[in-house]
Amino acid sequence: MKLSEFKDQLGALSGVSFTQPDGNPVPSHFHITEVGLTTKNFIDCGGTVREEKVVNFQLWEANDLDHRLTSEKLLKIISLSEKALAIGDHEVEVEYQTTTIGRYGVDISNEGFVLVPKNTACLASDSCGAPKEKQKLNLVELGTASNACCTPGGGCC
Repeated sequence: MKLSEFKDQLGALSGVSFTQPDGNPVPSHFHITEVGLTTKNFIDCGGTVREEKVVNFQLWEANDLDHRLTSEKLLKIISLSEKALAIGDHEVEVEYQTTTIGRYGVDISNEGFVLVPKNTACLASDSCGAPKEKQKLNLVELGTASNACCTPGGGCC
């Protein structure tokens, strides 16, 4: 989700909530301790130099169980961050502490925002030598294909 969509969705919500990928809510007393622009410059295994920019929110739980972040307050924090850091309309990434600091994408549901797991991938699959994923076939359907050379009862074997 890009920052512009996040802000649009945030403006339509009465409160700010996040749900973890396992369905458990992030405790409602969380803080957003950072809003930033993260730039990653790297070279992939195929030798291509790349740059990735994301808008990063860091969620943190404190001992102040009565804390509640409102949509209006978060919109003000984002606005201040956009001006101070010249943040553009990039994908939003959330850091949240579980067993380690996890990095998540963001989606929306009826209840609020959902943390979406991020996965690694080869960006140079055409040149890195990793085998391509094999096509998966359902063996039951092989005998019924119109181009099948041998079918049960067909007398070819």
